[in-house]
Amino acid sequence: MLARVPARRPPPVHASAASAALALAAIVLSFTFVGCPCISGPVNASPGLRWFLFSNFGASKICPEMLKSGVSLRLQDRSSSIGRFFPMQCSYDVNDEAQTVTVHIAGTGYGYMQPAKRVGFSLTTSVEYRPDFQIAGDDVYVWGRLNRIVQGPSFQLGYVENPVIDVMANVPPFGGLANLLGNQIVAGEMTRGFTVLYNEETGKDFTLGILMPPQRPHHPFEAEDDERYTFANEVIEVQAHQRDYLGPFEVADADQALYLKLSVQGAPVDIMIVDKLTGDAWREAYQTGKPLGPPPGPVQAGGPLQPGIIETRRYALRPGLYYVVIDNTAAAGLVSPPITLLSPLGGSAAQVSYMAQVGE
Repeated sequence: MLARVPARRPPPVHASAASAALALAAIVLSFTFVGCPCISGPVNASPGLRWFLFSNFGASKICPEMLKSGVSLRLQDRSSSIGRFFPMQCSYDVNDEAQTVTVHIAGTGYGYMQPAKRVGFSLTTSVEYRPDFQIAGDDVYVWGRLNRIVQGPSFQLGYVENPVIDVMANVPPFGGLANLLGNQIVAGEMTRGFTVLYNEETGKDFTLGILMPPQRPHHPFEAEDDERYTFANEVIEVQAHQRDYLGPFEVADADQALYLKLSVQGAPVDIMIVDKLTGDAWREAYQTGKPLGPPPGPVQAGGPLQPGIIETRRYALRPGLYYVVIDNTAAAGLVSPPITLLSPLGGSAAQVSYMAQVGE
């Protein structure tokens, strides 16, 4: 059984191991798929029935779910996101005899690491997982345990903001150290597996490692409105002169709105909402090192976010897919990173906690 999504050619890049830590983390964080409505008792008691239901109803959701939006990159549990990986190609194979699913993914992304600063990369890999799930009341716990890495991961480093690190990326000890860090993440992070917690009312939730019912992932905000679907609930770090492109998030109906619960520590930032077409082009320019600038299309909504307060914002948008861009630059929006004696180039990092939801 094979389902394929048409490929999109990534931008030209040159090989390097300096982005290994970011890209390897992306592999683990990029697998999110949902369960199916079933009767819990017989299903939980029968491994064969669970595999039948997953292979026939759940496996086909893997690639569509992966391709919907980017996934955050972290180097440690509960640490702030330092970048994002965007799957662009996906296919999968179901092995009924072994009861495994092999997922083939390719995509691009960006991250921020010292001393390289912003880096852009591409990634391809094939990973075999042994999935399972359990129904616990209104929740479906979906687990992915790593069975083996079939191919790759293959990394290509594109843009590196720090020109010295760009030149030294393939020269020991810089390249070797980054490669070692990447291998440690493969061995340590990927082998932990993942848990997707799915609830029809509140959406899906993801975490590294295996959580058993009734355990739940850690988040900065509590989702209080059961009528809203939660896309993401996390903490990100946006350095000075950098951005993060959240989403895309889907507003499916005309009577729905995008809700953002936000707080920031450190520097004030701009929140800008753009449609997917504009956001794709803007993100591509960002991760390939084009000069920072305003979006190549209209900003649909947004505004500055000041530190020290928690805001809940409602944005009535037309049906479609939208990026929420967190901007800590002087090149777009209304907020400019301040210039100080300790930071002559201007600006400081912003730690943003956010929850993105859709509802009426």
